[in-house]
Amino acid sequence: MSEVKLVATTRTDFGKGAARRTRRAGRIPAVLYGHGSDPLHVSLPGHETFLALKHANALYGVEIDGKKILAIIKDVQREPVRQVIEHIDMQIVTSGETVSVEVPVTIVGESAPGTIHFVELQTLNLEAEATHLPDHIEVSIEGLEAGTQIHAGDVVLPTGAVLGDDPTAVVVTIAVPQGSEEPADEAADAV
Repeated sequence: MSEVKLVATTRTDFGKGAARRTRRAGRIPAVLYGHGSDPLHVSLPGHETFLALKHANALYGVEIDGKKILAIIKDVQREPVRQVIEHIDMQIVTSGETVSVEVPVTIVGESAPGTIHFVELQTLNLEAEATHLPDHIEVSIEGLEAGTQIHAGDVVLPTGAVLGDDPTAVVVTIAVPQGSEEPADEAADAV
């Protein structure tokens, strides 16, 4: 995965009013924490950060006062109605460090004719190296028959990743759709 570069500026004023002023200026308040250091309060460029958040589990190279820090997103707070980003929490990481992340599940293929699939887990928790985080995990359902279940332990994980969820947790279930067909006699009587 490539590194997303963001240039941050240090924040010295805090609180609700300061955060509002930061957002009005087109920037996003953020905090970088981890590795036993004091939290770094920064503001990130609004538009560039918004676009960067479209990549799941991206590695960010945050430049602060000429110093580059590697980080991953841990939490994004959004305004509930307009979905405007209000604040971001970032975890500082180093190359070779293992971190825990949620990775989205992507279904690939088609199950057997006459069946449908139900995705029971939208994400899987993985432990992976910070500089090689997967953006999604593909789960193939190609040709699977009704009654088949794919468990978390059955999913093929990227090299070096370790499953953090219960391996018996059901990820996908294949089933026959239950229709609500009216018998022909009742349909004729209704007319």
